[in-house]
Amino acid sequence: MLSKRIIPCMDIQEGRIVKGINFGGIKEVGNPVEMGRYYAEQGADELVYLDITATKEKRKVFLSLVREIARNINIPFTVGGGITGIEDVNLLLEAGADKISINSAAVKNASLITEMAKRFGSQCIVVAMDVKMENPDGDWTVYVNGGRIKTAKNAHGWALQAQEAGAGEILLTSMNHDGTKNGFALHLTREISLSLNIPVIASGGAGKMQDFADVFTIGCANAALAASVFHYKEIEIPELKRYLLSQKIAVRQ
Repeated sequence: MLSKRIIPCMDIQEGRIVKGINFGGIKEVGNPVEMGRYYAEQGADELVYLDITATKEKRKVFLSLVREIARNINIPFTVGGGITGIEDVNLLLEAGADKISINSAAVKNASLITEMAKRFGSQCIVVAMDVKMENPDGDWTVYVNGGRIKTAKNAHGWALQAQEAGAGEILLTSMNHDGTKNGFALHLTREISLSLNIPVIASGGAGKMQDFADVFTIGCANAALAASVFHYKEIEIPELKRYLLSQKIAVRQ
């Protein structure tokens, strides 16, 4: 059985880590390099850095910060935000990133996923999906530009299309659950995880250790991403891994 992965996420704005609730109410949290080093020492399996305003502000990705992160941590990390083409990916990988996360540009042009996968390999292409339940009947709609713009795509259909286009992994974020600490979107995560042949990273809603156990068992996720509970040390990664092992969930030690 493949081990489940624990992934702290750092949203970056103007070179600092920030966090909000339901994609709003942004507050500064800390330094991305220092916190990345801390998480690596704590036993995080991977890290994700997302420049949350790059697409909105039509900026390119933060290469100098990526280089500094690469010099200071020894675990894989993914970078996203403002990636619009092959050259962006090339620069980020050369700067030291292990994977790139693409969202808005992929929704606009799914063939971009295919081009990137052919050039760099599917294993380093993560398609991020920011999704929101619009009504009680369970429809989940895809949003772009940092959750600011609604699209006509539904979550399940877009996940399948992204896989077919060549994505190596899906980063699935529920906007409804983001920052609430009320648990992950279990049914959505399960539906998409069981529909795909590629790994799914669940994101949005982690509040307690049981939430991680639930998203790995009920939600069938391959990895769980969280921010607030790690940033504010409400959950320590070594303790979380011990708990998951006690629940018979395989994690890397």
